[in-house]
Amino acid sequence: MAALWTLLFCLVWPACLALTPPAELPQPHNLPPVLGMNSSDGSPSVDVPMALRVFSMDYHHVQAPFEIVLWIMLASLAKLGFHWSGRVPAVVPESCLLIMVGLLVGGVIYGVRHSAPPTLSADAFFLFLLPPIVLDAGYFLPGRLFFENLGTILWYAVLGTLWNVLGIGLSLYGVCLLAQNSLGDVSLLHCLLFGSLIAAVDPVAVLSVFQEMHVNDQLHILVFGESLLNDAVTVVLYKLFESFLRLPTVSGLDVLLGGCRVVVVGLGGLFVGLFFGLLAALTSRFTSRAQVIAPLFVFLYSYLSYLTSEMLHLSGIMAIVTCAVTMKQYVEANVSERSNTSIQYFLKMWSSVSETLIFIFLGVSTIQDVHMWSWPFVCSTLLLCLIWRASGVLLLTAVVNKLRRNAVTFRDQFIIAYGGLRGAICFSLVFLIDDFPKKRLFITTTIVVILFTVFVQGMTIKPLVELLDVKRKKRALPTVSEEIHSRLIDYLLAGIEDVVGYWGQHYWKDKFEQFNRKYLRRFLIREDHQARSSILRVYQELERREQRGDEETPPLVDPRSHSRPLLPGEMDSIRRILSRNLQSFNNKTPAYSRHTLNQDANKDRMRKPLHRHQSLGERYTFTQQAEDGEFSGSGRPRKGLSRSHTVCSISPRPVFQETSVSPASAQTAETPNSSSTSREDPVSVQNQTTVGGAPRKHLSFVLENEEK
Repeated sequence: MAALWTLLFCLVWPACLALTPPAELPQPHNLPPVLGMNSSDGSPSVDVPMALRVFSMDYHHVQAPFEIVLWIMLASLAKLGFHWSGRVPAVVPESCLLIMVGLLVGGVIYGVRHSAPPTLSADAFFLFLLPPIVLDAGYFLPGRLFFENLGTILWYAVLGTLWNVLGIGLSLYGVCLLAQNSLGDVSLLHCLLFGSLIAAVDPVAVLSVFQEMHVNDQLHILVFGESLLNDAVTVVLYKLFESFLRLPTVSGLDVLLGGCRVVVVGLGGLFVGLFFGLLAALTSRFTSRAQVIAPLFVFLYSYLSYLTSEMLHLSGIMAIVTCAVTMKQYVEANVSERSNTSIQYFLKMWSSVSETLIFIFLGVSTIQDVHMWSWPFVCSTLLLCLIWRASGVLLLTAVVNKLRRNAVTFRDQFIIAYGGLRGAICFSLVFLIDDFPKKRLFITTTIVVILFTVFVQGMTIKPLVELLDVKRKKRALPTVSEEIHSRLIDYLLAGIEDVVGYWGQHYWKDKFEQFNRKYLRRFLIREDHQARSSILRVYQELERREQRGDEETPPLVDPRSHSRPLLPGEMDSIRRILSRNLQSFNNKTPAYSRHTLNQDANKDRMRKPLHRHQSLGERYTFTQQAEDGEFSGSGRPRKGLSRSHTVCSISPRPVFQETSVSPASAQTAETPNSSSTSREDPVSVQNQTTVGGAPRKHLSFVLENEEK
């Protein structure tokens, strides 16, 4: 804590020094000689310093980088102190404590300077702090879970956001009409503009809370994916309503063009991110002789995709997420393990620092003198945000559960609705509104909503998850057998969908994997890094996960074992042996899939339809009818495999004595002509017992021997 107070003093003192008027600052006398013109004869002269100073200070020369370093140091020390604060992290989320630190710093600066502390500008947030957070979330996005739930995520992100924006905006306009005295000058477009920014669910706040709770994978990906794509939709809607406000009149054609603009902005960001992602993968293919700069291309291309989208007024969030997802599929296979580790740790560090700075500046920016208060507007906004989000989640989930295989439970719906935390995106967008009389009211209301959702909902969501007994996340890493069996099920379901003619997610996933293996991987990944076996790829992926060392997966260590840990050299030797064995095993035993299986030689022969299993009576009738048909009329017997059937039937009359067949009688029952009568009734051996006169069940073991 002493270091934190020292750093706080270092932050306040330069801020106070920066307020000193230039005339009152001491003029430095140790400036270097400056060439000038003599006032009398115009001859050049040299200004000689009066005296040499041993010590001097020029703060304004290093003011900007010095204050940036101090803010980052404050954020890092606050995060460090949070994790060393005992049981506090288990009760209070990290974002809440960081906002409290920001409130403390802002209050101290305001008390010393008697003016508003520095605020986080919208440009600094959108251009420098938001990209690393979104890049980290997109690069380590669980691809399988995300794409399996992509329809539900888009359903929540697009329709859910429109539901919230229109519902909150129209309801607030009704509140303004009711309170004409204080809110009469707020128009409908202003209410819709405010509804678009207040409906933005912040992925920073959601991630900081949900990662600590370790909820199940489906719930986590639904909330996180919805919040990630929700930002892109809200930013587009915000810019659309902002452009409507600048028009003299809004016609029906303008609304239609605005809808087209929303589609163009979203798809444009998607294609820009895909282009830069493939370009980054292609560039990483040629970094084998310069592995040091390989991680640099991941950061440069992703940030370049974000800036290009912002330059073209497209969705930068969609661009950087798409670029990150595309890069990860191919860059990891091209670069070394050390480069992958560098990428992972640098992204985590960069995003962690950005999150901490955002929450601290959010608390600092709260201490201002530009607030305007209105009880009807503030309370109505809080209540409407909760009502419209809860109703939207319930209605949209009721529709999507009819199409999903794994339905979203009511407990998960409650957590999704309750987890709509607001954060710095709302705060940054509200400062971009053009000046009008009620802009300060919008700023105050946004700050109140953010503080309420982060503190009240963020602190109570953990007890609610435990109270509702929400399914938690699996803590152990998947084994190789689990990965192989999951791929086997994927192939099986894709084949079933192909046979029945249903183009589901497994069908399209299988088509993309086939296209990826035949074209993209061969073009974007180096030849020496092409995995020769799917089992080897699974092993390499599990090795990468172990190298990353997920914080959510604790090491499974048996406390009773006293064996010494393996040395790094021994671990590398074991990995090389396993990789070599897998490659040699693949060379000896080729891997099969539904695309590489040998086709039947008799393709022109029509396949016979499959028949359902029949009972004993049905098969007897079928055999009698077939004697004059296909079976008896064919000149050659059928070819097939022997099948065994278990038939349960009920005896039509009571059995009063036990009937058994001895082995001798069974042998005498066999005749040399048994092969010729194989098409007749199958012989059944029945064990019957007597219990009164009730009908009895007989278990018949029927063996059909088909002659080859």
